[in-house]
Amino acid sequence: MAALAAGPDHLFNLRNSFYLGAYQAAINTSDIPNLSPDEAVERDCLVFRSYIALGSYQLVINEIDSSAATPLQAVKLLALYLSGPDYKESAISNLKELLADPAIGNNATLRMIAGTVFMHEQDYNEALKYTHASGGNLELDALNVQIFLKMHRSDYAERRLKEMQKIDEDHTLTQLATAWQNLAVGGSKIQEAYLIFQDFSEKSQVTSLILNGKAVCCIHMGNFDEAETLLLEALNKDAKDPETLANLVVCCLHLGKPPSRFLSQLRLAHPDHVLVKRASAAEESFDRAVQSVA
Repeated sequence: MAALAAGPDHLFNLRNSFYLGAYQAAINTSDIPNLSPDEAVERDCLVFRSYIALGSYQLVINEIDSSAATPLQAVKLLALYLSGPDYKESAISNLKELLADPAIGNNATLRMIAGTVFMHEQDYNEALKYTHASGGNLELDALNVQIFLKMHRSDYAERRLKEMQKIDEDHTLTQLATAWQNLAVGGSKIQEAYLIFQDFSEKSQVTSLILNGKAVCCIHMGNFDEAETLLLEALNKDAKDPETLANLVVCCLHLGKPPSRFLSQLRLAHPDHVLVKRASAAEESFDRAVQSVA
């Protein structure tokens, strides 16, 4: 007897919008009929993760109650973790408690949230502990590529990327991971990364994520004027996006323009951003040097 053909992927467009940073579009188009219970949970996770990406942490915390499915509980913990320093410790503790439960600890969404949280903590070994065995889950694979690149291990990232390409070379996450890897490798690969982001911008809604991808490629290639244009367009879409503001600071320095306005915006909106911490450390070092000379 022939195997039954797989049914339609009702969440394809919703997932794609989320992966490419079209968070409001994901929320607006989430009313999808005829979903199975598992699909409904995945849909709700994507919608709440979109709200988190837009900074609406409290909405997510308020709307997910204690009776919700494990993946949604994990998403709520991510919202708590990101909502402020007072909640980080308890969110991590609760996350570890869920991960230690043999009945639910292997849930893919739970492991992905754990990987995301520990990547934020810059505890990359802990992040990999929960995400390394992906079982062919492309979102976990893509997260692993990000983690390895943050560890400056593009060799490991490339191995994971090859596994993704075997599963689905044309998948949005595989293409994004390819662009990230190309940026890390540099050289002639930068142009290939640019073409991936350009392809996304022609086929999809243009988002801050896509514009930043193109802009970073331009910065690597020395096209700072084009990078600035792309980043200002991204800033019009989201005035508080940390990557846009950080990339504008870098771009302004290369163009010989004062970056202070964008750095001030970044400090106000994202005081824990790595660029803010580096700038503060540099200012403190400069002040100490001035005092020692005085």
